Amino acid sequence: MTGMGKGLRCDQGEDMAGPSNERRGLLIILSSPSGAGKSTLARRLRDWDETICFSVSATTRPPRPGEVDGQDYHFLSESAFKALVADGGMLEHAHVFGNFYGSPKAAVEEATQAGQDVLFDIDWQGAQQIRNSSLGQHTLSIFLLPPSITELHRRLKERGQDSPEVIAGRMRKSWDEISHWDAYDFVLVNDNLDDTEARLRAILTASRLRRTQQPRLTDHVRKLQMEFEETQ
Repeated sequence: MTGMGKGLRCDQGEDMAGPSNERRGLLIILSSPSGAGKSTLARRLRDWDETICFSVSATTRPPRPGEVDGQDYHFLSESAFKALVADGGMLEHAHVFGNFYGSPKAAVEEATQAGQDVLFDIDWQGAQQIRNSSLGQHTLSIFLLPPSITELHRRLKERGQDSPEVIAGRMRKSWDEISHWDAYDFVLVNDNLDDTEARLRAILTASRLRRTQQPRLTDHVRKLQMEFEETQ
């Protein structure tokens, strides 16, 4: 496994062709309520295109058993985290249950300038902060909706990991997430994983061709202008 600097996890092998500066990389934000299939679809998207990197969040909470620094999270002291925020080194950050979480900026900026797409698994508040950041114009935000509340509850229950009380809490949080669906560029109803994956691929393929993602267009148009003037 290779990376492009602290803050990213990339599965691109050493022998694969690297990103191209023919285009600017996207900040792909994928959000959904718990149980709507976000993790599965994020994994499928990176299996489809192994050049897509994953943004590894920084946190001030201590590592849990089995967690690896730089792979699961970047574990920072509170003072180091706050210093990054003060220096503008976080694209987004939040204080949750007594700990800080955030997305380091430097590695993401370096990757996108080199034509590398970066995938974020964050909520609507983090998405909004990134949209309002200096990299906001290169953001692609996608929200996944469940086909129904009944189906969402069934998926959470069938995980077999949580008590009824925890599931009820997740359902309440899920509705809060769903209520912000209209803040995203694209919204997909995930009623079938294969169909949703196909739509995600189509959205990403088209978004890579946005004018803001093609840094050489201005030079090309200038060249066309010079050619045109020479013919007059």
